[in-house]
Amino acid sequence: MACSQFEYVKSYEQEQYVQPNCWFVLRIDGRGFTEFTERHGMEKPNDVRGLGLMNKCAESVMLHFDDIVLAYGESDEYSFVFRRETKLWSRRSAKIMTNVVSLFSSAYTYHWREFFPDTPLVLFPPTTDSRQPAPQLPSFDGRIVCYPTDENLRDYLAWRQADCHINNQYNTCFWALVHSGVSREEACRQLKGTLTADKNELLHSRFGINYANIPAVFRKGTILMRPPPKQKLSRAERPQ
Repeated sequence: MACSQFEYVKSYEQEQYVQPNCWFVLRIDGRGFTEFTERHGMEKPNDVRGLGLMNKCAESVMLHFDDIVLAYGESDEYSFVFRRETKLWSRRSAKIMTNVVSLFSSAYTYHWREFFPDTPLVLFPPTTDSRQPAPQLPSFDGRIVCYPTDENLRDYLAWRQADCHINNQYNTCFWALVHSGVSREEACRQLKGTLTADKNELLHSRFGINYANIPAVFRKGTILMRPPPKQKLSRAERPQ
């Protein structure tokens, strides 16, 4: 950057860094995806194509960032676990987060037609307003959280998987009721206050669905893991 009388404005820039010697997770989450999925006619409660697209985007991110050792995804969110000793961009949080989120978002649009060949992206939803609305592109937000111990990281991943189960079981019941002719308002009323056992019984008794037989990708989410690096053998360890 050339020196000038205006260079002093750089002093207003404040960098934030991810705490050293900690695992950290960057979690991305779809923005307005309830409306987005309905606008594009995605299947409820789960759309295999949509989940496949999310997995493809996560794979793209992991191919670009070697410091990500594991990724966990469910619904419209993905969590990326970075090595605790990573020096990526000197652990500048804004630099890491903006690059990952922007790459994931662009990959979502880029790979869309691979998974939805007959469904074009609807950028301008129907409106009665005479003015041209702003295009509603698929986008994601993100956050970075540090976890100092292996146990903390394990519990974080367990929390996200538990969240996957709770949400999917509710949605499976909700959409089974709606598809049977029950209004959305009535479906919410019938499910209010129900426990896991209640939902399992509802699915089995009314719809003949055994929740345990629903594909694991819906109930438990998806894990992408980077293979550990191959260790170099010493001369004594090498096969003769």
